[in-house]
Amino acid sequence: MTTVADIGELLDTRFPPALAEGWDVNGLTVGDPAATVSRVLFAVDPTLAVVQEAIDVDADLIVTHHPLLLRGAQLLPVTSSKGAVVHQLIAHGIGLFNAHTNADHASGGVAEALADALGVGSTVPLVPSAADGTQGTGRIGVLDGPLTLDEFARRVADRLPATAHGVRVAGDLGALVTSVAVCGGSGDAFLADAAAAGADVYVTADLRHHPASDARELADLGTGRPFLVDVAHFASEWAWLTAAAEHVADAAGVDTIVSTLNTDPWTAHYASPARATD
Repeated sequence: MTTVADIGELLDTRFPPALAEGWDVNGLTVGDPAATVSRVLFAVDPTLAVVQEAIDVDADLIVTHHPLLLRGAQLLPVTSSKGAVVHQLIAHGIGLFNAHTNADHASGGVAEALADALGVGSTVPLVPSAADGTQGTGRIGVLDGPLTLDEFARRVADRLPATAHGVRVAGDLGALVTSVAVCGGSGDAFLADAAAAGADVYVTADLRHHPASDARELADLGTGRPFLVDVAHFASEWAWLTAAAEHVADAAGVDTIVSTLNTDPWTAHYASPARATD
């Protein structure tokens, strides 16, 4: 008999909570540690749609990357988005567990899964942990063969989930790239690290205008690198689900399912029409 606590212990061993940022929230948010688990649903976000998916597939536990209550809550009425999730989970006897920045930093975590999905091998942490150089923020490695930036960006679009955001690119589309840095989730804090590591291209999510603009201006004063590839936050972290689900299935002997839902909040994207210039 496998319990919620057993699954939590497996995940904590694989993605140690000590690796998490101090502001983060990880672990069991809702549920009874002693409850029996036979099926686990893995998803990026703990949304109402994901809870409904768990109900539909008869899951006893949901494991997400993002926490439900990152900023805490004093009130959880069913009329609030977070409260509705909690009430649905309790009503259907489903637990909710998450592994966030600990899974970002751990070996075999979010960053490595993103690199693997894009064909980036021989990876090492982009920003190694002071305590353990095999773990840390992001990853940097090499492609199995050179690609143009255009070809690589198309690979990213092909291998990550389709989102309204799509894939944005900054740089010379014809330039060859071999060294790739990646960071799942919001990664513009590590633009300088990608440059210092000698990456040809940096793949991450949520790149803001000013940090991206400054990074490209600085790159153009030198080699022009790293080029930037910006994807949806959800898409950048999705690949981790399969690896985490396989680990739990193998170690605990329970059924695991990776959510088929796209929990990116955007539903459409309209490219600006080309305009003729005088």
